[in-house]
Amino acid sequence: MARGKIQIKKIENSTNRQVTYSKRRNGLFKKAHELTVLCDAEVSLVMVSCTDKVHDYTSPSTTTKRIFDQYQQTKGIDLWSSHYKIMKENLEKLKEVNMKIRREMRQRMGQCLNDLSFQDLQSLESDMESAWRVIHDRADRVLTNQIETSKKKARNVEQINRKLQVELVSMELQRARQVVEIILLTENLEANVSLFVMKEAMDQDPYGLVVNGGDYNSVMGF
Repeated sequence: MARGKIQIKKIENSTNRQVTYSKRRNGLFKKAHELTVLCDAEVSLVMVSCTDKVHDYTSPSTTTKRIFDQYQQTKGIDLWSSHYKIMKENLEKLKEVNMKIRREMRQRMGQCLNDLSFQDLQSLESDMESAWRVIHDRADRVLTNQIETSKKKARNVEQINRKLQVELVSMELQRARQVVEIILLTENLEANVSLFVMKEAMDQDPYGLVVNGGDYNSVMGF
């Protein structure tokens, strides 16, 4: 079935447009490669999509710059002359701006003042006064911030110190309670030992008549 003729006009649907561009770009690159291999031609293609993406193909035996140089030489034109002229004009403007900035810097340092008029000197003085106020205000803010930071650090250290002191006092109180508990336990143990010794003695001699291993029968006889 024969393919219908496609009307050549802009594809409005962005997705379809991008798909068509991708397919036809690959087709062009394939044809450029075939020309390079079959005909020993030097081919260079540069394509920019509607999304500003750059795609290019260049024959392996050459470079894009070499193709452009050969094109300029053959056609007798200079592709870069207008661009170079614009670059040169921009460079001259940048040089003037740079010289002006350097001159103003030297003047602010008290140099190159001989060529200035009285009005220029007044304007320079006003600018320097404004700059001094800005610097002074900035220095005050920095110093204030440093003082506040130091105060915060000092408060934090003081809080940590108080916390450590409280913990130390708590540890001392806990140690004191432990010592008191040990003393009480020792006293209770001594009391229990005394009671145990007395109980043992009562069990051996309930009437208290035999002392130091005396003769019980002789006592009873008496």
